[in-house]
Amino acid sequence: MPKLVPELSPIEVKRLSHPGAGRNNAMFAVGGVSGLYLQISPSGARSWILRTTIGSKRRDLGLGSYPDVGLAQARERAREAKDQVWRGIDPIEERKAARAALAASQKRGLTFAEAFNRYTAAKLTELATDKDRVRWRSSIERYALPHIGEMLVDDLAVQDVLRVLEPVWHNRTETASRVRGRIEAILSWATVAGHRTGDNPARWRGNLDQILPKPGRIMDKDNHGAIALDEARAWFSDLQKRDGIAARALEFLTLCASRSGEVRGATWDEIDAKAKIWTISAERMKAEREHRVPLTKQAMTLIEAAPKLADSPYIFAAPRGGQLSDMALSAVMRRMQEHEEKAGRKGWLDARSARPAVPHGLRSTFRDWAAERTDYPRDMAEIALAHTVGSDVERAYRRGDQMEKRRAMMADWAMFLGAA
Repeated sequence: MPKLVPELSPIEVKRLSHPGAGRNNAMFAVGGVSGLYLQISPSGARSWILRTTIGSKRRDLGLGSYPDVGLAQARERAREAKDQVWRGIDPIEERKAARAALAASQKRGLTFAEAFNRYTAAKLTELATDKDRVRWRSSIERYALPHIGEMLVDDLAVQDVLRVLEPVWHNRTETASRVRGRIEAILSWATVAGHRTGDNPARWRGNLDQILPKPGRIMDKDNHGAIALDEARAWFSDLQKRDGIAARALEFLTLCASRSGEVRGATWDEIDAKAKIWTISAERMKAEREHRVPLTKQAMTLIEAAPKLADSPYIFAAPRGGQLSDMALSAVMRRMQEHEEKAGRKGWLDARSARPAVPHGLRSTFRDWAAERTDYPRDMAEIALAHTVGSDVERAYRRGDQMEKRRAMMADWAMFLGAA
């Protein structure tokens, strides 16, 4: 029969101390539960140890430090551990499993905003330009983070993604579609990194496509308002009568069928006056490829008449030398529309949507003109718009950009507009 150990009282346990001989820990049986000891190190640190047999092995099970765990609590923990052993459970292995589960849970406890920052730090270097990286980040910061930024990625469901997308899916379809894809990429990263489990709630096929209309079905409703072909000459004549650098930039944009950002960012060193070519670097192009624009005599006249501001590289510079704002060209068209309405006329409205025309819609006007009023090949008009034409293989074999043929086309476009 094992020797019984008298039960020490809390005050007796408190008075225990290391004997001072040697550097080993001292073990004091405290009674109440067989195998329960107070361990005291030479430095005076104290902890509870339960010595018991688990299976066929003698094991020491830590029960906590003293005095954080008092005598009564240590005895209770010892009884629970011995009961587990009696039921065939290894309390040491169970504790390891519980700690691993807790660590895994904490690892998955990542907010969407934190996942976004980690993903961008790891993956955005794959994008070609700083402009693309800024655009990628800003779309998530603007549309997603206000709705789901503070939510744990493991808690995100389809309804949470819909809260981000639904407010902009119909009126900013292209942007919303890109945001959806970026959320899907972030959550895929979070899943592989062990921060979430289950299906990706931002996945389109077999998921969101069952709830949201397909982008292609509603994209036409989101087209930019364009000038009707039969009204293009009158509109351009009205534009030429307006003063200001923004009006001249809009005139140049129309003649070149360019995007607003390309024109507002146009610099003097991009112009080859002798060859009459405007070369826009890949960094400034949406398709990330260099784009050359043949300049008609009317476009060259606008460049030659533009004032050169000291220390400003821009052809159509703002009064202080910086770039014109994105709204500057839109404001010109808005004032033109308001003038028409005040005169009792309907103004410059898109023939399909009946919405007021905007700068980007002028590219659609050009495309309609090339398709409906000329025999120029479709690909030539697409190249003029800096759109991607043909497959990767076709583009690899197409070395030229039909510069001189496009020059003739843009001259005909200027003539159609009645440009002087």
